[in-house]
Amino acid sequence: MNLVIVESPAKSYTIKKYLGKDYEILASYGHVRDLPKKELGVDVEKDFDPKYIIPPKSRRAISAIKDKAKDAKIVYLATDHDREGEAISWHVVQACGLQDQKIKRITFTEITKNAILDAVKNPREIDQDLVNAQQARRILDRLVGYKLSPFLWKKITAGLSAGRVQSIAVRLIVDREREIKNFVPKIYFVVLAELSKNKKNFTTKLTAIDGKPIEDEILASKKDVDKIVDEAKKEKWLVDKVAAEDKLRFPFPPFTTSTLQQSANYGLGFTSKKTMKLAQDLYEAGKITYMRTDSSNLSWLAVNSVRKFIEAEYGKRYLSDKAINYKTKSKGAQEAHEAIRPTYIETKPEELKIKTVTPDHTKLYEMIRNRTIACQMKPMEYQEINVEVKAGKYTFSAQGRKIKFDGFTSLTPIKFPEIELPILKAKDNLKLESIKNEEKQTQPPARYSEPTLIKVLEKEGIGRPSTYVPIISTIQQRGYVFLQNRFFYPQEIGEMVTDLLVENFPDIVNIKFTANVEEEFDSIAEGKLKWTAMLRKFYDPFIANINTKNKTVEKSKEFNQKIAKKCPKCQSELIMRVGKFGKFIACTSYPKCKYTENIVEKSNYKCPKCKEGDVVTRHGKGGRRFWGCNKYPKCDYINFTGPLPADISKIKNQKSKIQIKNKK
Repeated sequence: MNLVIVESPAKSYTIKKYLGKDYEILASYGHVRDLPKKELGVDVEKDFDPKYIIPPKSRRAISAIKDKAKDAKIVYLATDHDREGEAISWHVVQACGLQDQKIKRITFTEITKNAILDAVKNPREIDQDLVNAQQARRILDRLVGYKLSPFLWKKITAGLSAGRVQSIAVRLIVDREREIKNFVPKIYFVVLAELSKNKKNFTTKLTAIDGKPIEDEILASKKDVDKIVDEAKKEKWLVDKVAAEDKLRFPFPPFTTSTLQQSANYGLGFTSKKTMKLAQDLYEAGKITYMRTDSSNLSWLAVNSVRKFIEAEYGKRYLSDKAINYKTKSKGAQEAHEAIRPTYIETKPEELKIKTVTPDHTKLYEMIRNRTIACQMKPMEYQEINVEVKAGKYTFSAQGRKIKFDGFTSLTPIKFPEIELPILKAKDNLKLESIKNEEKQTQPPARYSEPTLIKVLEKEGIGRPSTYVPIISTIQQRGYVFLQNRFFYPQEIGEMVTDLLVENFPDIVNIKFTANVEEEFDSIAEGKLKWTAMLRKFYDPFIANINTKNKTVEKSKEFNQKIAKKCPKCQSELIMRVGKFGKFIACTSYPKCKYTENIVEKSNYKCPKCKEGDVVTRHGKGGRRFWGCNKYPKCDYINFTGPLPADISKIKNQKSKIQIKNKK
């Protein structure tokens, strides 16, 4: 009997049917050893020697593996094809005391018969460099968390935490919110003229005066724009230039982890966490390749399979002239890995056979499959027509678009509509149907959503495919940010922690510094850097700074201030404190008396709904901050983005879904 160790039982069912009765499949149920929760668990004086323990949840799995391994000829370690998987295999060996001569490490990026049998035929040893890279990440994160979090407890309040990557994510959200709040919009105008030829109308826009191009924001004076409109009305309108150009729109590369999460959020409304759970199910059922990857590369076997399928299903006219190879743009990408693709391109979404298939599994699989097929299809061909029209010294422009061949968009449609123009040539006379100016204003940068936050983290080299979902989950669970209508907003406590870290530990919340640490993990994985040396280089200046700041930074005087009134429950003094969702008032007799009340912060605005009350800051369910009327419940005005809504006309029939109560 041979023993195969995998991470999850769901995967074991699929693998068992390929290997037959001579193989026993057991699951480790994830990590089997970890650092202890109640202590640092790292001896920094002995080359960062970790103190691993077997958590209670893993003891049954370890016992079962030990028992079966005694009689096994060979123990195949078939955990995931990444650093985490490599480390799990190593921990299984250490925890079970397995003999080296029995151990063989096998990896695969898809759970198919050919891939599994090929992996068994070509085993290798555990890659200690990959293990060390994972160990370095785990130990460094433990050092930062266990050394920096107590600093936050002393200087702000108990229960706070800091993390090497999570603090960067929170800072991005905090900085963006402040950009938005400090943004001063500017009014500008655009001039639009509706013209016609042979009773076919089209719209043009003012783009130049006296041959000099103008940008939208240059036209800032209503008086000047009215003058332009009046003068242009009196001019003769002639076509000056017509230029037609054939262009191509190429297909997108196959999915990586981050692009799958982004597309599933935009196209299907899935959170990153949900997307990865569905992808995990599909992978373990043998329907797609490994879902944690930063590579856009496809194996030549997969490319050939896709190209044959396109020719058979769509015809040769839709097949790209030659195989397209995609290069990954993200930092630290591992080209040896594959992009996410179906294991069998012929399997249609409606033919999925997994134990608990849901409509969401089908939708995600269809998205992955269509993207994989489309990446080897011909580009969309279209013609772009640019027209310039003269009205005296004013130049107006229009752009037309005509699709000549749909290419890959026949399978994966994109928002790229045709724009029809009448047939025009130079010196054609045009009729002015109408001309007007439109007032516009500059817009602040958009708040981060899950996909845009993941996109910037990947672009800057912060985190890796396996860390995006935990980062997003952690910063919400800690109460530092919240998600409202798909956008992230910082909590007050998140802003306070960020400000303290920026002032005292700038490296921890510095994008370039954190990205460099990720590159050093990559160097460890490649065997180019010793993991203990990397940790020492980080730790010594870090702990020295911690020790200095503990002595020199005072606890914020903003908190623990006594309030000039008594507790209504026990008559003890009240004090200002800070909690998960910001400042609040509490009784000094806690825990004997648990009276608390929210702090209401008044804005400078009158309620736009009732016109009587003042707009104040409140916290609703889960601590989410919003702005509401202090005449509640008489007036139920609320807004989540600021004291006043962008469009005040929308508040007339607004109904509040939030109930505000003092906590007593």
